[in-house]
Amino acid sequence: MKHPTETLRFAPHFRGGPARIQVTGAMEDRFAEVLDQKALDFLVALDGEFSTRRVQVLDTRRARRARYAEGQLPGFLPQTRAIREDLTWRVAPPAPGLVDRRVEITGPTDRKMTVNALNSGARVWLADFEDATSPTWHNIVNGQLNLIDAVDRRIDFTAPGGKRYALGPDPATIVVRPRGWHLAEKHIVVDGRPISASLVDFGLYFYHCAQRLIDAGRGPYFYLPKLESHLEARLWNDVFRFAQTYVGIPQGTIRATTLIETITAAFEMEEILYELREHSAGLNAGRWDYIFSIIKNFGDRDDFVLPDRAAVSMTVPFMRAYTELLVRTCHRRGAHAIGGMAAFIPSKDPAVNQVALSKVRADKDREAGDGFDGSWVAHPGLVPVCREAFDEVLGERPHQVERLREDVAVTADDLLAVDRTPGQVTYHGVRNNVAVALRYFDAWLAGTGAVAIFDLMEDAATAEIARCQLWQWIHHGTPLGGGGRVTEDLVRSIMDEELARLREGRSAAELDRLANAADILTRQALGEDLPAFSTTVAYARHLVGRGSRDG
Repeated sequence: MKHPTETLRFAPHFRGGPARIQVTGAMEDRFAEVLDQKALDFLVALDGEFSTRRVQVLDTRRARRARYAEGQLPGFLPQTRAIREDLTWRVAPPAPGLVDRRVEITGPTDRKMTVNALNSGARVWLADFEDATSPTWHNIVNGQLNLIDAVDRRIDFTAPGGKRYALGPDPATIVVRPRGWHLAEKHIVVDGRPISASLVDFGLYFYHCAQRLIDAGRGPYFYLPKLESHLEARLWNDVFRFAQTYVGIPQGTIRATTLIETITAAFEMEEILYELREHSAGLNAGRWDYIFSIIKNFGDRDDFVLPDRAAVSMTVPFMRAYTELLVRTCHRRGAHAIGGMAAFIPSKDPAVNQVALSKVRADKDREAGDGFDGSWVAHPGLVPVCREAFDEVLGERPHQVERLREDVAVTADDLLAVDRTPGQVTYHGVRNNVAVALRYFDAWLAGTGAVAIFDLMEDAATAEIARCQLWQWIHHGTPLGGGGRVTEDLVRSIMDEELARLREGRSAAELDRLANAADILTRQALGEDLPAFSTTVAYARHLVGRGSRDG
């Protein structure tokens, strides 16, 4: 059956031609192993084939967001109804190393995390170039080196105190998350234009590691971030087909799990699976970015104002609808459904640990009970908690894809029922958002993209929620529980207090960096308009051209 969205597949033609590529970032030790001429030629080929379509994707995103600002709301697409109603199609079967995914650990690609994640006991490591990585030039290229070394099983790490970390006998399967379509890599220029960061992260890993992984009995696997439509999934699928033809490996060798972390993608889950079906490894419930997407798209509307971030749990109605629909959608197409991240960081305080771990366990019990096939954690200490929850449901089975969840019926209104979220906006919630955002942006500028703050692992997604909520609450003059309203003056006064605390004992360079962090938060949360992403402008202003390791 030919569906409405299906088009003739292109025949790849590798046009490097007169295109010129320039690397403007510093060439550190071993960087030439990643940025060799053949790999750069591959990036030129990817850019030549897909750069125009990437721009069209971003234009479509902006146009859609403008319509939402004018009052339109998303819904299930009438033009793709045939895909949703055709029960005959399925995604590809699970690839080697991706059959049992009951515990996945996510984190940046620095050397210590690479070793610890691979040794953590998780079945999968999400090697994250996106939300958990500050995109300094050093981090991006060094991360690729670490992945090459991990695939070759020659990675190790010695901590400053002398402790040595080496790869164990049964490492996790590597799944790489490239940066999203909205980001550029300004240290690599093709014909005077910065190249897509997505194509850089995908292209360098794929070119260097695809055959190595196949030889080791695995394959090149990816997580696709921040997709907003099935047409963006189609773009990725065409990138995969092009890449596989370029290096001469069979079509379908690549497998990709798509993060459903935008409200628009939630309405197109089946279509996204359909577009990627020959390469699909399932969907993931990217809970933090999903909340960020709700605020970003509907922040102008007073019926979409959310309470304190801590109150927006996975059991509130609109989040419950989203996750249950994800499981049903995946399983009716033979795909894995992977749950959201547990962000708690184990504490030295036993009482804090007891409360937090019980909440993590309840979260993972809910996911396993709902039919998810696995879930994420942010810290190796949480791997046993997640594994126990899924072991109790799965037993010896590798997944529960056969559980179709035909009892689930989710409407468009259910996905948009933000106004049914219980809770208040409190002074503590405002202060927490300011405190987290300032600390996160400070660490991000120093080159760290995943940061332990107040016993939670914060990354770019949670920082985005914090700054977007501040903007939303100011924009609507949201009442505070206990009296008063959220105003710009209130947020600025809290910022001043938090900055005074953070300035204590800092060097001049660290004070400058903190001032830049405050500038990012001010621009991204206190302006008249709400920027789509905080990292795009901050990257261009603060990270491009900076020395590789300076903070």
